[in-house]
Amino acid sequence: MATKVYIVYYSTYGHVERLAKEIKKGAESVEGVEAKLWQVPETLSDEILSKMGGPPKSDVPIITPNELVEADGILFGFPTRFGMMAAQFKAFIDSTGGLWRTQALAGKPAGIFYSTGSQGGGQETTPLTAITQLTHHGMIFVPIGYTFGAGMFEMGEIKGGSPYGAGTYAGDGSRQPSDLELAQAFHQGKYIAGITKKLKTSA
Repeated sequence: MATKVYIVYYSTYGHVERLAKEIKKGAESVEGVEAKLWQVPETLSDEILSKMGGPPKSDVPIITPNELVEADGILFGFPTRFGMMAAQFKAFIDSTGGLWRTQALAGKPAGIFYSTGSQGGGQETTPLTAITQLTHHGMIFVPIGYTFGAGMFEMGEIKGGSPYGAGTYAGDGSRQPSDLELAQAFHQGKYIAGITKKLKTSA
């Protein structure tokens, strides 16, 4: 039976979604792994999103809390708001109380990826503060550490991400994830998918 990896994200301007797609590619590069993209529900009206300059949402399906149980491993992605996950994603996590009560997600490996507006905007605080959500669910947080190799030490260009997970800088919205950031996202997908597969086959 295939190992199922879900990539669950919220993206306002498309930066996190771009990382999610690359993470999916990385996960699917591991033999025997099936990866699927999911969005969490939007909490803002179309009118507000339009005023914010947000593009239309993609056709990636909207996930419900109970569908998380189907996954063997999950990667959660979101933009930052004041150094923490965006409210849309927090609202989704808050809706998983039923899963928490039964500890339905306990023991599942989980990773985190993210986007910030600036270099001081939360590249480490955003994933760090998100770990509490995983802890209460009993999930196993899987950071990438420095397994990305030389790319973790790049000083010649601006690069998002950290030992916590893949990341990017959105700036004013016009900047898109760089090739190096996308490579790190691919690596994260492959790395966590590999660990998820090992845990499932050894269970």
